[in-house]
Amino acid sequence: QVQLMESGGGLVQAGGSLRLSCAASGRTPTTYQTGWFRQAPGKNRDLVAAIEWSGTTTHYADSVKGRFTISRDKAKNTVYLQMNSLKPEDTAVYSCAIKRTSGIGMTVSDYDYWGQGTQVTVSS
Repeated sequence: QVQLMESGGGLVQAGGSLRLSCAASGRTPTTYQTGWFRQAPGKNRDLVAAIEWSGTTTHYADSVKGRFTISRDKAKNTVYLQMNSLKPEDTAVYSCAIKRTSGIGMTVSDYDYWGQGTQVTVSS
């Protein structure tokens, strides 16, 4: 089995920064793509950012472009989401997920394994 553990969430004021980490362990695929999703109360779970195994291809939701950066450390099997200039509307539970097949996945159903999520709250 594959385990994903998110960390780094918390409470921050608008304009502040947080860095989320997603550590993979267990029987991880040789290569995989990673996505960060978020879900606010009463809303769908949406893709925020994703990165291919090589690290050279990334995708961002329009709402976070220029503010969030996704990166990976292959040696640590960890993917990071650096979130700057946070806004109250970024408040959500953030979850990471991995996709075994090639190519960045855009939807929840593209991903095979999920973490439990970490709460991010941005106060105004």
